Amino acid sequence: MEQERPGIIVIGAGVVGLAVAWHLARGGVRVTILDPAAPASGASFGNAGAISGGSVAPLAMPGVLKQVPGMLRNPRGALRIPPAYLPRLLPWLARFVAAARPAEVERIAAALHALQGHALDVHRQMLAEEGASHLLRETGHLHLYFDAAHHAKDAAAFALRRRFGQRFEILEGAQLHAIQPGLSPRYRLGVLVHDQGFSTDPHAHALAFLRGAERRGARLLRARAQAIITEGGRVAGVATDGGPLPAAQVVLAAGVWSAALLRPFGYRIPLESQRGYHIHLPNPGIVLERPVVAADRKVFLTPMASGLRVAGTVEFGGLTRPPDPRRAAYLLEDVRRVFPAASTAGTEGFWMGHRPCLPDSLPVVGPVARVPGLWCAFGHGHLGLTGSAPTGAVLAQAMLGQRPNIDLSPFAPERFG
Repeated sequence: MEQERPGIIVIGAGVVGLAVAWHLARGGVRVTILDPAAPASGASFGNAGAISGGSVAPLAMPGVLKQVPGMLRNPRGALRIPPAYLPRLLPWLARFVAAARPAEVERIAAALHALQGHALDVHRQMLAEEGASHLLRETGHLHLYFDAAHHAKDAAAFALRRRFGQRFEILEGAQLHAIQPGLSPRYRLGVLVHDQGFSTDPHAHALAFLRGAERRGARLLRARAQAIITEGGRVAGVATDGGPLPAAQVVLAAGVWSAALLRPFGYRIPLESQRGYHIHLPNPGIVLERPVVAADRKVFLTPMASGLRVAGTVEFGGLTRPPDPRRAAYLLEDVRRVFPAASTAGTEGFWMGHRPCLPDSLPVVGPVARVPGLWCAFGHGHLGLTGSAPTGAVLAQAMLGQRPNIDLSPFAPERFG
């Protein structure tokens, strides 16, 4: 009997890896998804649920260098760097500041738009095929500001969005409070961003992708990838804690743990954990039709199937530093500040997850030039859910021999030298 030919291994069962596996399996390829943890149990489980294809502004915008001292001094800051972690972060931070140059911002925004501008369409299609359309709501996002001067601080980001086709409208005073009752009177200006959506259950959303991949023959294997195996200079499989697995091609979608698997091939990817927190209010006593974003704290308040999720802020602290419970306490204060009448009774313990973040805010997507047969799909930062579906679609196109509908060169791992 002829031995079955090796298929494709996707390392990582987060939402990005599952979306890649879904598209590959749909293309008729035999796929194995490899992860030591339960599927979608990391950042894919606890994110804010936003699907924001119009979010083309990178994390680093012009003037970010002036904000660094505040990131170090203010433990409550929306973007926080614990001082003890600064020495380790300095090389990453230098690249981060360099990415904030105006020409770089324009280049990054164009690349993000090309990759994820149609994210909502791809999510809609995938969920429809899995009978899970109920998880997706397309009611836009509402960003809150104290006044016009406060909004002016984000003017560059919104101007960038507008140049890439994002539609939004300014709401002031009574108009804002009519569209979102219960807001604190401190917020007197809002930006209603159209053509954006959210998932009412990000965990179920990711598992719908897994279900579709498995229905088409993919298998999930609980094992830890230890190394990429090569023979004759090209991919031959994956070494795992359960033994070697042969593969014709391998996709590296292991989130913040991806860089270590590329290192033996001479790649030094500046991948950091953008540590995100959330708290969950099961019975908040307020009604939200869409994610509400408090711009002063970059906090998302998202109506989920099981209550209100309050998520956001950015903390750089690596993979081993314990979670900071104060970050969760600040989120609880945010709820009370934005919605004074909200009930925090029964608030569950906080969650913290590792979002894989690169200094230029662009993920690594596409082939690894030095290792034929090895592909990447990681580093989406706070846009992991948004970017998962379109990343899966474009990477599967490339791997199946079709011409991708976007240029993958801006996302190449080789951009880091």
